[in-house]
Amino acid sequence: MSTYTTEIDVRFRDIDAMGHVNNAVYATYIEQARTNYFRDVLGDDISTIPTVLASVSIDFRRPVELTDGSVTVEISIANIGTSSVTMDHEIRTGGEVVAEAEATLVSLDGGGEPVPIPEKHRSAIESFHDL
Repeated sequence: MSTYTTEIDVRFRDIDAMGHVNNAVYATYIEQARTNYFRDVLGDDISTIPTVLASVSIDFRRPVELTDGSVTVEISIANIGTSSVTMDHEIRTGGEVVAEAEATLVSLDGGGEPVPIPEKHRSAIESFHDL
């Protein structure tokens, strides 16, 4: 199974009073990774695709510090349903896993109701990840 990988800089504003990346920022890192994924794999700007984040969970392994410089986020597909896709995210720095996350996105129609994932997106996901 193929994975998608992108690198994200650790910014000074990501650091909290404890001197490490604030736990909420990890959600921003995986959001940025998904934005890059939509652009690079699906060929679309995520803001033009009607989707909603239905769930997200993050397991932390060790703190990320400003001196780490960047994180690498690797995305794989855990499940692709009719209207939803669940993505696994592995966040690394220096080759070490620092967090693991799972996020489920749901495709919506103009009224905000779930609809099947557009065929061109499903095909791109399945092709890229060898599903």
